[in-house]
Amino acid sequence: MFESILVALDGSKLAEQALPYTAEIANAFASEIFLIKVCRTEETDFSSVSQAYLNKQAEQLRKKLIGEVRINTSVSLGRPAQEIIRYAVEKNISLIIITSTGRSGIIPWLLGSTANEIIHSVKVPLLVVKVSKSPPSSVKLKRLLVPLDGSERSEAILPYTTRLAQNLSAEVILIQIVAPGRHVHTIGGLDYVYFKDKDMESMKAAAQEYLDRMVARLAREHVTTKCEIRIGEPSLEIASYADENHCDLITMSSHGHSYMERWTYGSVAYKILHSSNRPVLILPLKTTDT
Repeated sequence: MFESILVALDGSKLAEQALPYTAEIANAFASEIFLIKVCRTEETDFSSVSQAYLNKQAEQLRKKLIGEVRINTSVSLGRPAQEIIRYAVEKNISLIIITSTGRSGIIPWLLGSTANEIIHSVKVPLLVVKVSKSPPSSVKLKRLLVPLDGSERSEAILPYTTRLAQNLSAEVILIQIVAPGRHVHTIGGLDYVYFKDKDMESMKAAAQEYLDRMVARLAREHVTTKCEIRIGEPSLEIASYADENHCDLITMSSHGHSYMERWTYGSVAYKILHSSNRPVLILPLKTTDT
């Protein structure tokens, strides 16, 4: 499933924080690794320096790998996001790993940044690592949090999560957020109307029944799984739960359907990428009108 991993580096220590996650997943799946650094057209003279940098990173990464894992390095010229996406297609990459910021600055998800463009354009799973002032030299992914909204589209991430859990001996936590109300158009504009207590109890019961089915589904795959229901704004509750319970990774589809809202990059998934300090594995799905 993760036979090949592409890691985008830009020469910064921040971007290198993706490498411990690369080692953890590559060791679990015996993945072939591709390290890429893109030089802009005006940086042609730095190609040899960039290649030396990638060779050094490959050498250091190899020390953390188990067995004969192949590491490839490549220096490309052009626009970083376009070259990374092109390379991923050309090499049939099955997972891309990037950090949330790099040489471009310290502001997360700067509009128009390389990371932002990659997130909106890739068609394979993407692991986004949030940079830290004190990054670990190695990581263990033992608690995987999976937000579900009851739709088949949100469940599309489950096969990937299942394989990760199996190969990493990790626990899976399924979480569903029940909204306390909804926005309605009134004469005065857009208002937020809270659901009645009996309606909330009904929605929580339905959510519990749904999550129980999902837990049983993963149990058949021999994955240790539990579930959680929370009330509130989805992205905030998911990020809060991940922090409070020390989840190592959030895995989710980029598009689902939750009551009145779409889980698009402009909605829940994108907000989680902004608000959570945890790495997020995103599975891009084609948006439809259904």
